[in-house]
Amino acid sequence: MNYFNYNGKNYEGSKMIIGPDNRGLRYGDGLFETLKSIQGQLLFTDDHFARLWKGMNILKFTLPKHFTPDTLQDEILKLLLKNGHHKNARVRLTVFRGDGGLYDEINHTPHYLIQTWALPENTGHWNSNGLVLGMYTDVTKNCDILSNLKHNNFLPYVMASLHAKDQQWNDAVLLNNDGKLCDTTIANIFLVKDEIIYTPSLDQGCVAGIMRKNILLQLIKNNSKAFEAEITVTDLLNADEVFLSNAIYNLRWVQSIADTKYTNSYTQKIYSAIFPTIS
Repeated sequence: MNYFNYNGKNYEGSKMIIGPDNRGLRYGDGLFETLKSIQGQLLFTDDHFARLWKGMNILKFTLPKHFTPDTLQDEILKLLLKNGHHKNARVRLTVFRGDGGLYDEINHTPHYLIQTWALPENTGHWNSNGLVLGMYTDVTKNCDILSNLKHNNFLPYVMASLHAKDQQWNDAVLLNNDGKLCDTTIANIFLVKDEIIYTPSLDQGCVAGIMRKNILLQLIKNNSKAFEAEITVTDLLNADEVFLSNAIYNLRWVQSIADTKYTNSYTQKIYSAIFPTIS
């Protein structure tokens, strides 16, 4: 049985701890981070907690002195141990406001929930088969102060994921409200054209992905040509190669979007350069 941590205390997975007046449940009033643990070591913690703290500031949380990245990291590590997730694991840290209506919240102190799941040992390895994607256009993403956050108002991605499942795609591409490329349901998206790498800039409404940030840094360090830009659907469909990134799977190449097929030779070079110890 998996345990979860709620506000510093571990509970069995079937335990109910949130009531009907909770603002996180009522309004999606909160944020989350998805972290990866390898052999009990959390990856990119500084980046994850910096993004979380930025989001809590934007959402006007009031942080008590004991609520710190070190405290949360310690609770995560203890839960990984409790659940026996000593190898690869996925961690979800959710932060949300407590009880209250839209205008009569009790306070702005963050509550938190930590969950962990074991991951297969090959998670993050090169995906030799490639992903099959499609375009989802029924819902678009706004470009505003919330766009880059991983907040709990996740309906555009939920609807896109349901559509992807119906269409038997691995993932779906979302557009912003100007019809430009944004991201996918669980990843940031990159395209390669003539060995130049492009990804939607943050002002295009995509989530400020941790792996996205670190891949860009490594590309620049390796003297690759990489740019954040406004990208059209035509640009995407005329690309030579496409790949996705997130904190769990690292980098995965895309073999097709709609009727467009992509190759992967340059993407594989990028993968080998950035993740050299993973086969």
